[in-house]
Amino acid sequence: MKKEYSILVGGAAGLGSRAAGLMIGELFVNYGYYVFIYDDYQSLIKGGHSFSKIRVSEKKVLSHKDEIDFLLALDNGTIEKHLKELKKDGIIIYDKSNISLKKENAYGINLEEIIRKTKGEELMKNVGIVAFFAKTIGIEWQLVEKIIKEKFKKSKDLNIKVAKIAFGTGKKLLKIKKIKNKSISLLTGNQAIALGALKGGLDLYLAYPMTPSTGILHFLAKNKEKFKIKVFQLENEVGIINAALGASYAGARTMIGTSGGGFALMTEGLSAACQSETPVVIVESQRMSPGSGVPTYQGQGDLFFALGAGHGDIIKFVIAPSDAEESAYWAGKALNLAWKFQTPTILLVDKEISESTFSFNEKILNKIKKEEPLLWRKKSGYLRYKITKNGISPLAFPGDKKAIVKSNSYEHNEFGITVEESKKVEEMQEKRLRKFEEMKKEVENLPAINIFGEKKSKKAIICWGSTKGPAKEAAEKLKIKMIQVVVLEPFPEKQIKKVLKGVKELILVETNGLGQLGKILNCWKIKIDKKILKYNGRPFTSEEIIEKISKEGNRNLVI
Repeated sequence: MKKEYSILVGGAAGLGSRAAGLMIGELFVNYGYYVFIYDDYQSLIKGGHSFSKIRVSEKKVLSHKDEIDFLLALDNGTIEKHLKELKKDGIIIYDKSNISLKKENAYGINLEEIIRKTKGEELMKNVGIVAFFAKTIGIEWQLVEKIIKEKFKKSKDLNIKVAKIAFGTGKKLLKIKKIKNKSISLLTGNQAIALGALKGGLDLYLAYPMTPSTGILHFLAKNKEKFKIKVFQLENEVGIINAALGASYAGARTMIGTSGGGFALMTEGLSAACQSETPVVIVESQRMSPGSGVPTYQGQGDLFFALGAGHGDIIKFVIAPSDAEESAYWAGKALNLAWKFQTPTILLVDKEISESTFSFNEKILNKIKKEEPLLWRKKSGYLRYKITKNGISPLAFPGDKKAIVKSNSYEHNEFGITVEESKKVEEMQEKRLRKFEEMKKEVENLPAINIFGEKKSKKAIICWGSTKGPAKEAAEKLKIKMIQVVVLEPFPEKQIKKVLKGVKELILVETNGLGQLGKILNCWKIKIDKKILKYNGRPFTSEEIIEKISKEGNRNLVI
């Protein structure tokens, strides 16, 4: 019996292939499988081509595969584009009301006729094809009905009617084995970020919609009363970061979200946050750039930008988680770090993390607890920028009758009054630099570097962000080491040098064209021997990485 399956469901934008993918994922989760769903869609409201690749496995998976076992086609374009990905023994399920196909392994269902009979809507074809597929693989009707009831609150009766007829039309071709249920839920990376931030004490979320970070805004806005937080969409990204600084100054734990273009507009506010020592968490979800780039596709091209953003000596954290569970953990940790050190923290994710759907173990949330910052104890007159041994000044907030709380984006003295005298300027610069030294120590005590695969191997892959999933799988197949850099600023120098001991060949894997992590490593005198770069807007698969590493003598490879 197979332990893993890959399913592709596709159609024109507006036909609901993404919702179909989620329903398929839920079917397998209920059977005890781990699930990963990759969504591919164009920046269009209707038309164009969209598809989801659903990978299900008895073990945890974090990326999709090149080949598929099942192809579910809502239109002929899906057959034309993806038939080559189907394995030799793969099965095609298609809507024969608009597709003509004569193949031994192809099974058609007339979805148009079912919609007409039930007086349903065209969009309900996605429910029909999922129900037909469920029958094909031997999943019982009761589970299909349960998932539809949970997913479609308003139109559940009509959707169930469509699904029941489609299910009855199908023929059982195989029986998917149930495995031990691990009580795993399905979440996108954006939803995981939101939940992690809430555990870290989030009070306020501000954003202007920008793919692929928009899901955080939608999720938190939909559940703001349940979570007892405030959520606002403002007019633009400049307004967002300035409002966030005001809210944090007033004592609200604030997080904001955007993508590269929006983050560009926020950089002046980022500099103000560093100078005024105002805590804020910025989620920067990368997409294929520069400019507007390819806005609904994958890229890791903002690393230099995140590290260098802001003018002057900028003191901040930059953290790059790799999947939903890491994103939840580090979103909560980011809030705590921002408030502990009174400085901005950038959570650098990407489209593959934000919008993909992962099996999510909610136990990770138990590792996140809100940590209180250093607060003023009211034993002496309040100085917002009090010079301390570690550079961290006690906090007070407006409304405290015993404190005058000043915030200043101009250079200032301990009280917060503007200064320009060289001695005073130097004192404050050195105060913040001492704080940065404390931030470095903090990072070395965090899981800033992760290692997978054969830990004693002399050959290693090094990567960051969502590339971890396929790189880890490739390393395990090749029996080599895989190193994931999680915290990028302050850079975990001690940890990276420790894990690189004994490594003779280091292979960089990134979805950008410049090998940006490689250039950062070069600053720390870490030599890259081979680069595997991909910059066509699509994420890596493990098969691609394995193939490129296996090509001996080829130093720099592009996919």
